[in-house]
Amino acid sequence: MRKLKNEELNRLTPEQFREAEKLPVIVVLDNVRSLHNVGSVFRTCDAFRIAELYLCGITGKPPDREIHKTALGATETVKWRYFPQTKDAIKELKEKQVAIYAIEQAENSISLSEFSLPKNETIAIVFGNEVKGVEQEVVNECNNVIEIPQTGSKHSLNIAVSVGVVCWELFSGTIKKK
Repeated sequence: MRKLKNEELNRLTPEQFREAEKLPVIVVLDNVRSLHNVGSVFRTCDAFRIAELYLCGITGKPPDREIHKTALGATETVKWRYFPQTKDAIKELKEKQVAIYAIEQAENSISLSEFSLPKNETIAIVFGNEVKGVEQEVVNECNNVIEIPQTGSKHSLNIAVSVGVVCWELFSGTIKKK
């Protein structure tokens, strides 16, 4: 087995990326503290061609050296917006009739393994703060909650890992449907 060289990866240019079809998903970060996590989320959104990234509250935003260090240029490809408060982003999404799902552990949540993207609809998935998760007032405004099944003793994943797991699951589900 031979590792592929960078020039063999068929990478899109930033212009090609902007024009390419996107996964109909908006990732919302609710008060994420770590700039490294934010940069990592940018890279994940690039990898799975997420439609848009909303940065809310205390979540850092470009341009920022620490975000840039982890994002490796994804801040130039991924469409993103900043909202001073997560509730502002949620309000706009509701006005656009986008279904909103918190990624959290909650009563009556939907297991990620049971969830699939609705056909021809954009959804928003909200990820929370590294310590407190998605704020309860934000959860209250969501259509439902999706839970990542976990069986260990911690029942806690790093925010960037959670985004990767959920986006991969949604992305791979669309591949399987084609």
